[in-house]
Amino acid sequence: MTLPETLDVAIVGAGPAGIGTAVALESLEIEYAVLERDCIGSSFRQWPDEMRLLTPSFPATAFGTRDLNAITPDTSPALALDCEHPTGEQYADYLEAVAAFHEVPVYGDVDVDRVVPGDATESESGEADVEIDGFTLQTSAGSLEADYVVWAAGEYQYPADGSFPGAEHAVHVSTVDSWAAYADRWSPDGAETAFDRESSDADAEPSARVAADGAGAVGPVTDDVVIVGGAESGIDAALGLADAGCSVAVLDADGPWQYRSPDPSEVLSPRTSERLERALTEGRPIDLVTDARVASIECVQAGPVRADDGYVLRTTDGDRFRSRAPPLLATGFEGSLAVVDDLFASDGDAPALTDRDESTETPGLFLVGPQVAHDGQQFCFIYKFRQRFAVVAETIGDRLGVDTDPLEAYRERGMFLDDLECCEPAYCDC
Repeated sequence: MTLPETLDVAIVGAGPAGIGTAVALESLEIEYAVLERDCIGSSFRQWPDEMRLLTPSFPATAFGTRDLNAITPDTSPALALDCEHPTGEQYADYLEAVAAFHEVPVYGDVDVDRVVPGDATESESGEADVEIDGFTLQTSAGSLEADYVVWAAGEYQYPADGSFPGAEHAVHVSTVDSWAAYADRWSPDGAETAFDRESSDADAEPSARVAADGAGAVGPVTDDVVIVGGAESGIDAALGLADAGCSVAVLDADGPWQYRSPDPSEVLSPRTSERLERALTEGRPIDLVTDARVASIECVQAGPVRADDGYVLRTTDGDRFRSRAPPLLATGFEGSLAVVDDLFASDGDAPALTDRDESTETPGLFLVGPQVAHDGQQFCFIYKFRQRFAVVAETIGDRLGVDTDPLEAYRERGMFLDDLECCEPAYCDC
């Protein structure tokens, strides 16, 4: 398809946020399109084979309860996929099916390089001090003009490397296709190396991994893989590798597995906590190390073996840990906002937004998806940020002067959250 020259709304990103917002706009008389750098649900298709959605899907739509992973009021991934915790591939298939059913115009292989706001004028609507006269989107397929832009590009394709010396020796969890394959690739295959000989002599507690002083003097190896970061992705990696027969150490400064909260955005989800507890009870070789902030990673040589046969991770406290395989970084994601970072003000760790999810810096530019936050509360799960699709669609529709009554269906079905005062994770009766 040829990229349109003008649009009312350009949506950037064809994940759950982009497709969900597109379906909301589809019910209005608005010219819109979705621009996607790869294909629909591409981030989900990059998940490790063993990874599943954390939130459970259940087909209760007919009884007025939305499937937690649904992006429209009338669909259920559980029913469509016959699965409670879909894989990334399965969920991407669901997104494709929703887009196809609603005939969402998605332009794939279009990379948005830059978003340029038009001239600023004094506002007549009273909603902001200024209004922007549209946007120019410079893309790999040419330029187009849009009155409004919805940024829905997500974050999974933008891994954070931890920003410490030697991070290049590690592998970010988002680049691993399969934990079983990763374990097979780095297993010793029965060949004893200098690392194995050291390991065989050690019935070591975690503290025994601290290296001795002196050139090349390194403590005993007790782990096949060391993971930096103990939030969801780090623990998921640890569980997948342990299932594949690897011994694993997880290093984290805070140890989120120790805490409980009514908001799973802040701690491990119930599914992950349950899986971890089961693995530890069964004696799986997973070592959880708290108060461990990695300062550097070194690739070391231990005798007449390959130089990449082992790695030493040093912490800010001076402790050292050994990993046979390249360490894994579960250090989060930078997010896609780098492309439009200058168009958003900062609100602490999140972009500053109005109560309609519009940039406070650039009127007409909206944010949807896991990077939305209000009053310190993260909307990073699908069941959270999907409740804002219709809010954004209604705001744009009102400004374009179209009938937004069709969006009442979202409100009636619990997918129209415009009262942010109710978002208080600290409140819990349990």
